[in-house]
Amino acid sequence: MASSSRKAALTSIANRLPKGSATPAGTVAEYFGINTFGARQMRAKLPKDVFAKLQAAIRHGKKLDIEIAPTVAQAIKEWAISRGASHFTHWFLPQTGMTAEKHDAFLTFDENKSAIEQFSGAQLIQSEPDASSFPSGGLRATWEARGYTAWNPASPVFIVESGNVRTLCIPSVFIGYNGEALDEMTPLLRSSDILSEKAIKLLTLIGDKGVDRVGTTLGPEQEYFLIDRTHFALRPDLVMANRTLLGAPPPRGQQLEDHYFGGIPERIQACIAEVEHELYKLGVPIMTRHNEVAPCQFEMAPLFEETDLAVDHNQLVMSVLRRVAMRHGLQAILHEKPFAGVNGSGKHCNWSMSISSDNELDGLNLLRPGKTPHQNVRFLLFLAAVLKGVHKHAGVLRAGIGTSGNEHRLGANEAPPAIISVFMGATLTRLIEDIAAGKQAGKGAAEALISLGVAKLPEIEKDNTDRNRTSPFAFTGNKFEFRAVGASQAIAWPVTIVNAAVAEAIEELTEQLAAELKKTKKVDDAILKVVRAAFRSTSAVRFEGNNYSDAWVKEAEKRGLLNLRRTPEALAQLQTPRAKTLFTGLGILSKEELESRYHIRMERYVKDMLIEMHTLKEMVDTMILPAVYSYQGSLARGAAEAKAAGIKEIASVERANEVGALAKKLKAERDTLAKLIDKAEHMHEDLEGCGTLVTGAGADAMAKVRDCSDALELLVADDAWPLPKYREMLFPV
Repeated sequence: MASSSRKAALTSIANRLPKGSATPAGTVAEYFGINTFGARQMRAKLPKDVFAKLQAAIRHGKKLDIEIAPTVAQAIKEWAISRGASHFTHWFLPQTGMTAEKHDAFLTFDENKSAIEQFSGAQLIQSEPDASSFPSGGLRATWEARGYTAWNPASPVFIVESGNVRTLCIPSVFIGYNGEALDEMTPLLRSSDILSEKAIKLLTLIGDKGVDRVGTTLGPEQEYFLIDRTHFALRPDLVMANRTLLGAPPPRGQQLEDHYFGGIPERIQACIAEVEHELYKLGVPIMTRHNEVAPCQFEMAPLFEETDLAVDHNQLVMSVLRRVAMRHGLQAILHEKPFAGVNGSGKHCNWSMSISSDNELDGLNLLRPGKTPHQNVRFLLFLAAVLKGVHKHAGVLRAGIGTSGNEHRLGANEAPPAIISVFMGATLTRLIEDIAAGKQAGKGAAEALISLGVAKLPEIEKDNTDRNRTSPFAFTGNKFEFRAVGASQAIAWPVTIVNAAVAEAIEELTEQLAAELKKTKKVDDAILKVVRAAFRSTSAVRFEGNNYSDAWVKEAEKRGLLNLRRTPEALAQLQTPRAKTLFTGLGILSKEELESRYHIRMERYVKDMLIEMHTLKEMVDTMILPAVYSYQGSLARGAAEAKAAGIKEIASVERANEVGALAKKLKAERDTLAKLIDKAEHMHEDLEGCGTLVTGAGADAMAKVRDCSDALELLVADDAWPLPKYREMLFPV
């Protein structure tokens, strides 16, 4: 039968025993970070003056002093070799969404041609991989091969263990011959620097002096699915597109709400424990694991860290998840919507700002309410900056999360919608609205805030207001949770946009406050006036209700908020004058670098869609229609035999006709899809036109093909269906 491989897979899975986790007997604290050359190892291996200079470079976001590079490189080499590493690589994040690496051996030869191990300061600081095959979005011609990677010392080097191989990885940026940013990390670091610069100016203006740096912190929660790898291998759509393009919904999905926070199955527990073990060795502070809403869906969440380190660590989380899952006969799926009709996977990015200084302000979270009037007006000032940034650049933020996978997730099954809005919670909303309305406006800042109930602000950290799971950008006590980011995304790009939007807003508030201070003597009084104006101008982006409701869609339109449902229309926001002014004005991206980001993402979207369209057509041609025709033939033969036997009521005739009618419709929809594929393949010179075609007619054609196939799945005999079904993949025995 057509499903013999399916049956074999089910038998194999049913008889498979959980694999024990390869975790050590000791405590996590004993081995945490052993594969990372972090501050502890640096302090032990480096001379005090070299360590101090290196730490200063890390603390202030500066380049490594070339004079200390040889000493640092020697210490790193000795440590790496002692850990069994034979090769090193500059580990970087090109605009593919994945990390890249080229391994070089420590091996070299001295003047006597004797083998020695060597690692110079120059090799630590910079490498030169071929850049011609990485996406550049028109920044350079394909024959221009030269590109450079440079170590980002704020992200410590680490050793990856894969099989019996250990490789020293040097987290790096990736730039072109003329300094153009070819990666995701360079713009992020630029945005961090500019945000720090703007925030320090504002803090100095309000009397908070001596600040060395204002950094951002990030805690990205990672959602993912784990299914049996045998099922995965039998699904061409999962292999090619990372999501199921076909599949009828099972009678039971997530409606019983029995998976969320449920007991973790033993086989899954062993896999996750080993993932955590590998990540702990790499210094990734994973703190939480649990079942998510959908069957076979899970989540892990780290402690917050400095943003560029958190970005690198999240890339390691995704990589280790995929690698370790295979050891357990499982497949980690990070696509935002691998299974229709159940919860999709996001990556909730918990973002905040904090101060580094040599005084009492060190470690201060700028989005945390304080105890004094000045601390609270400062909190409200930076809160206003975030609201201004999100309100003004909602379209660009939506572009930052625009992928083919995420558009299936946004607005469905626990995911926020495509409309960018901000949730503040009941306590803050009342305060913001009272300030915006001008209540107590005639009083000084201290008296006004007390009468407005600001004494309750510290309670916000105690979660005294409910969370809103439908909000794409929610305040959660002392941080904002950017919930709309997709699970498979490299988070550097969406966080770069948040940094840029907030930095520009801080600059605008600084200018407004400087002007107000010429008229208002007391700093806190002037701050409150500026904050009041900001709260009034950003009221449209604040929303406390159900983001899923049809009423909100209508209300958002009245407020002038964008509803960019499909990816091409979202990515088009990168080409607007507002986006160009944001990035070029702050020096985060040049006009050409921004243009390249649009083209790379649009091209990726079109390629993703075409891969899905080709895969779906191939599955229909080689799997679904042959199985349906075979089943229809068996019905016809049975009917003929029944008729020959003199049976009057032959029910299989009706079923054969029903299957035949659907098969005919499926073939017609498949033909329409094939024509659209051919048309799209001949539109390479018209990226925008091709994007419009595949996101419109292409997506519609795929949906119609799926509807027919899924209807047939519910009619065709189970043992004749060629693909693993949802019930088998999501509810393994």
